[in-house]
Amino acid sequence: MLSILKNLFGPATDYKALLSSGALIVDVRTPGEYRGGHIKGSVNIPVDSIRQHITDLKKKGKPVITCCASGMRSSSAASVLKGAGIEAHNGGSWMSLQQKI
Repeated sequence: MLSILKNLFGPATDYKALLSSGALIVDVRTPGEYRGGHIKGSVNIPVDSIRQHITDLKKKGKPVITCCASGMRSSSAASVLKGAGIEAHNGGSWMSLQQKI
């Protein structure tokens, strides 16, 4: 059963390794949510404005780890970034991502 789930969802992402290799953490919550707590060193780009930042993120040439409150908005943002040719990983909720890094 576990191997079936792994095949469905793919291998687990090593967020700590991504971060050590220079990945950027992009928190896609609203500015108010971000002010209420966030991962140190992350940048706040709300999901509804992620497309406007694609050029800047591409220029950085680094993988992006997205996060939000639950993982829904970060999943959408990661999909948009992947579609634009950026290596992007959905880190899920910022609190759970913080535990993984």
